[in-house]
Amino acid sequence: MKAVMQDRYGGPDVLEFRDIDRPGVGGDQVLVRVRAASVNARDWHVMRGDPYVARLMNPAAFGLRAPKGVLGTDFAGVVEAVGPDVRRLKPGDEVYGEAAGAFAEYVRASETVVDHNPANLTFEQAAAIPLAANTALMGLRDVAQLKPGQKIVINGASGGVGTFAVQIAKALDAEVTAVCSTRNVDLMRSLGAGEVVDYTHDDFTRSQYDVVLDLVGNRSLTDLRRALRPGGILILSGGGVSGGGSVFGPVGLILRGVLLSRFVRQRIVTFDAKPSAENLATLRSMAEARQLIPAIDRTYPLAATADAIRYVETEHARAKVVLTV
Repeated sequence: MKAVMQDRYGGPDVLEFRDIDRPGVGGDQVLVRVRAASVNARDWHVMRGDPYVARLMNPAAFGLRAPKGVLGTDFAGVVEAVGPDVRRLKPGDEVYGEAAGAFAEYVRASETVVDHNPANLTFEQAAAIPLAANTALMGLRDVAQLKPGQKIVINGASGGVGTFAVQIAKALDAEVTAVCSTRNVDLMRSLGAGEVVDYTHDDFTRSQYDVVLDLVGNRSLTDLRRALRPGGILILSGGGVSGGGSVFGPVGLILRGVLLSRFVRQRIVTFDAKPSAENLATLRSMAEARQLIPAIDRTYPLAATADAIRYVETEHARAKVVLTV
């Protein structure tokens, strides 16, 4: 099968589109014929081994000296084969999920991180959901425990996680403020944001909110706390954060926030969004109820993965970029 591989860290030019063996399955695993996959900021971080500290903190995704395996995590496709312990899925099922090695013609995944596709979405739309929407869901529903009528501001609302966070916050009946650049204002309104702050003209930290979801890492803790009401919660999500440099990335900001939270009334937290079939089922229900509509910026063929990642990394793609297989 064809897959996107790399043998060393670096820019998109290190990626190779080459033949490898098709994976087998056992236990609770399923083999999925991939029809679409999506690019996340995580993919270019893994490609470059950036930030360097991540190679020590997350060896499952990063190798210390060289990357591991096939790139990519988000996929949608058709079940080709199942292991003997699989109970919910069967060959021929259209599914989506999150597992390492998604930038390939076939991906192997545990049944615990795969669910049936939303019935009203294409493979390309379904593939855009898993990592980004699960991060938004867990951050808002589980960590912030966002309640109807609460005010939330999403810094970095036009990115992959941000576009889903806007919609999920609206579905939870919160008052949603989206922070983005001028070119994305209309997109934010179309996704349901009640207020949109164009950061090229206005400063969202001059207002106060019950929840601040920071997906960018471009503001100081002092700024972010100024935007919080007493007793509010600041969520620092490091997955797509661009600030902090190549050595520590967002880790420095996150560690300072966690330490500071011990001494202030406001809660400052981070979290690790774990993939699960249960969360995918929740997102499927939201998509089928039209509460969640993936926004796709561009699509590329799998063979052009290097171009897709280059676009995500350097040209500030909005929403999601999807690969077709």
